[in-house]
Amino acid sequence: MLIKIKRSFPPQSPIFARKLSRMMQAEDFIAADSPTNADSGVINCEAPSNIALVKYWGKTDVQIPANPSVSFTLRHSKTVTTLYYRFIENPSPKVSFDLIFEGNPNEAFKPKIQKFFELAEAYVPFVKHYHFEIHTHNTFPHSSGIASSASGMGALAFGLMQLEKKLNPQLSESFLNQKASFLARLGSGSACRSIEGPLVVWGKHAYIKESSDLFGVKPEIEIHPVFLDYQDTILLIDIGEKTVSSSQGHQLMQGHPFAEKRFTQANENLLKLLIAMETGDLDQFIKITESEALTLHAMMMTSQPYFILMKPETLQVIEKVWAFRKQSTVPLCFTLDAGANVHMLYPKANKKSVMDFIQKELLIFCRNNAFIDDEVGSGAKLL
Repeated sequence: MLIKIKRSFPPQSPIFARKLSRMMQAEDFIAADSPTNADSGVINCEAPSNIALVKYWGKTDVQIPANPSVSFTLRHSKTVTTLYYRFIENPSPKVSFDLIFEGNPNEAFKPKIQKFFELAEAYVPFVKHYHFEIHTHNTFPHSSGIASSASGMGALAFGLMQLEKKLNPQLSESFLNQKASFLARLGSGSACRSIEGPLVVWGKHAYIKESSDLFGVKPEIEIHPVFLDYQDTILLIDIGEKTVSSSQGHQLMQGHPFAEKRFTQANENLLKLLIAMETGDLDQFIKITESEALTLHAMMMTSQPYFILMKPETLQVIEKVWAFRKQSTVPLCFTLDAGANVHMLYPKANKKSVMDFIQKELLIFCRNNAFIDDEVGSGAKLL
């Protein structure tokens, strides 16, 4: 689904309005309760992670963002999920499933999957009529600064929608993707941005008519060619569980002294970034992207209780990036997720010079000289 922009969009913008269709509401996603076919089978699919350019930080209600965000969908950092489903005559009150993570049963991850099914059950009630065996693995190290919850929940939600399509073949691809995004959000907010690509907006925005808090949507802009194969090289500075989880960080935005100003800033930055990405304005893209990364961490450092997820090496890398960009004029910039690792964003045309820079000057800041080389991708798909 594509974003429609209001005609009242700032006049200097090249983005203009299209006809608006009726906005989907949560109740539009409720499926039939009893399956009539597809008694058993297997679905194999994958969903990538994503990296937010304009960050969301803070939630209201159940997985509703306090401000809109926009992200690049990644290509290689993904979760591959095989969903075995078997019809059961007498459905139990809770969804029946087993979880196999990277070849082994994983009880630690089961509560999160159980919670997802509890929230999703109202919209896919047919799941109570099946036992699921979920085999899943990531193409990147767990707890490495790539959002595995986004790709994992995205893949599971996408797989469930493939099952719903077997039960109801009339479902359109656009509805399937939209509902997959809706369901993925229930498991992990940022997962709703992993169903499509290369650019996804999540969160209601006054100037973007079909934007929604319920699911991610693709912006209907002509993205400048320079961004269509943008590179994301992730420097693994810190690997392991964070001292403060993203869920805890989101909660700390309630009552945060700078929350309202931050939400206003995010709304403004999102519009500016979309314009920059349509016009190919790399300077503006860099300015907004880096500011958003630093603002995210400023919110962490000024919450109560306050906390820091960056490491000394994170700051050293940032300073190196600034110096390199000034000296070389290569449009390399950074962004940060809620952690210490650094995402290096740059045009594909500059890959050689950036990789040389990383190898010579930045790998010393990485844990075991480790990094992940990725680029912009297109979203979830069947395998």
